[in-house]
Amino acid sequence: MTGKTSDLTGLEPLATFCGNCDCGCPQLFVDPGAPAERRVLLTDDFGQRVGMSAVQFASSVEEAKADKLDGAATA
Repeated sequence: MTGKTSDLTGLEPLATFCGNCDCGCPQLFVDPGAPAERRVLLTDDFGQRVGMSAVQFASSVEEAKADKLDGAATA
């Protein structure tokens, strides 16, 4: 990950989505200290962050399991 998303102290890593490059990789974290509506945190390799609730994240997982996100992988 690049230095742009530098303060990850206290976050619990869940997954790294690596595209096999040297430019950093998006990562998924749980922030136990964040409000419930922003507890799941997705960082990108450009230093941006998206916070969402566990319910919102679970919805994304269900859509992925139902193959609703397959088009994004080939875009």
